[in-house]
This record gives sequence, structure tokens and C-alpha cells, in this order.
Amino acid sequence: MTPPSGDRSPRRLASRYWWVGGLLVVAAIVVVLAPLASPDPDGLERVAEDHGFLGAARDALYSIIPDYVFPGLTGNAATILAGLVGVAIVFALMVVIGRVLARRRP
Repeated sequence: MTPPSGDRSPRRLASRYWWVGGLLVVAAIVVVLAPLASPDPDGLERVAEDHGFLGAARDALYSIIPDYVFPGLTGNAATILAGLVGVAIVFALMVVIGRVLARRRP
């Protein structure tokens, strides 16, 4: 006998909502590792600083979370919240892109 299409067994729900576990793992990683991030400049900012042309740089046209610090908060809480917001934004974009691509599939 086949289960009805509305089967809500724990196994069926777990296979359908596996992404919730993934989000929880990523959130835990952000909470644990974000406070360990170095405040020193990195990448191109460091090179520009080392070679003395950092002052010639222009600001970005816009910045969602400048310097990975959530406005209105200070310390580790600001960095953790900025990381969690970043994860949520990337997740939402991937869901939208996935749904658009799934509709295009024949």
C-alpha cells in the first residue's frame, strides 16, 4: 500500500526540509567564528595600504553592511548579526534563482 500524498511522517518531513539543518549549521559556524575574524585590512585594501595609495580609493556606490558591522551595534554582536544577515541574503537569493531555474526546466 502506498502512503497518501499528504504523508507527514518524520522521515518524509526530514527529507523535504533538509535545508533547515544546513541553515542551522551555517548559523552556528557564523556565531562561533565571526568573533575570531581579524580586524586588520585584507586583500586589496592591505596592498593599497602597503603601497601608499589607499587614500586614492573611492567608496563603493552602496554598501549593505559596511565593514561587516551591523549599524547600531558594537563589538562581536555587530559582526555576528552582520554575518547572519549575509547568510540570510545569500540563502534568499539562491532560493529565488533555484525557483526561476526550476521553472525553465522542461
